[in-house]
Amino acid sequence: MEKTNNDGYLETKGNLLLVEDDPGIGRIVRDHLRRENYAVSWATTGLECWEDFCSGEYDLVLVDLMLPEMDGFTLCKNIRLKSEVPLLIMSARSEDESKVRAFGLGADDYITKPFSLTELSLRVDVHLRKFRKYQKGAEEKSHILTYYGGLTIDPVLKQAMYENEPIALTSKEWLLLMLLASHPGRQFSKSELYEHVWQQEAIDGGNTVTVHIKGLRMKLKDNIRNPKYIQTVWGSGYRFIGEPQ
Repeated sequence: MEKTNNDGYLETKGNLLLVEDDPGIGRIVRDHLRRENYAVSWATTGLECWEDFCSGEYDLVLVDLMLPEMDGFTLCKNIRLKSEVPLLIMSARSEDESKVRAFGLGADDYITKPFSLTELSLRVDVHLRKFRKYQKGAEEKSHILTYYGGLTIDPVLKQAMYENEPIALTSKEWLLLMLLASHPGRQFSKSELYEHVWQQEAIDGGNTVTVHIKGLRMKLKDNIRNPKYIQTVWGSGYRFIGEPQ
């Protein structure tokens, strides 16, 4: 991983994460964005990018699709489940199928190689302006609790309550609840839940997820036969069905 320190600049325009396995392209993009006064971290594999994203704070991620260790599609899906940060795809794949798939997994933009560095900078600027407006609105509402039936979730204090009584959740139960509740109606497989909550490959994590979902349901007083919050999608996984008040 290479990190630029932007020596000589009083303040950078943003902190970017770039993943590009071609050293020539990666160096050109990194150096250009540095000249545009961005701080840039450069990863050369999908897995390296994912690990760096999980351990750092970034304003935008630039993703190549054809990557070793973890392809760009999987990387987009993982990042989008964790964050609303803008995702800009840079790829030589110009077919509509790749674009549709990337946007479906949460990408915000798609630029085809070869591209103009000036155009790339403009797209980065536009997406950062939009993201910062979104962040400002989210911060203004951060004090507002979210309610689902008798369930109250406070993401700032990391506290859940049922009928105004605090619920003693384990760290994994809290992460499961937040992942499901922040994507209402979306179906998650057990493998997806395990990979995002336990941060490990789901080789045999299905039973672990089942046990933790069972415990979470008990604490939420959620009847599996007539659920208010967590619905089992038989043979597939789970989805959050709580109705906001």
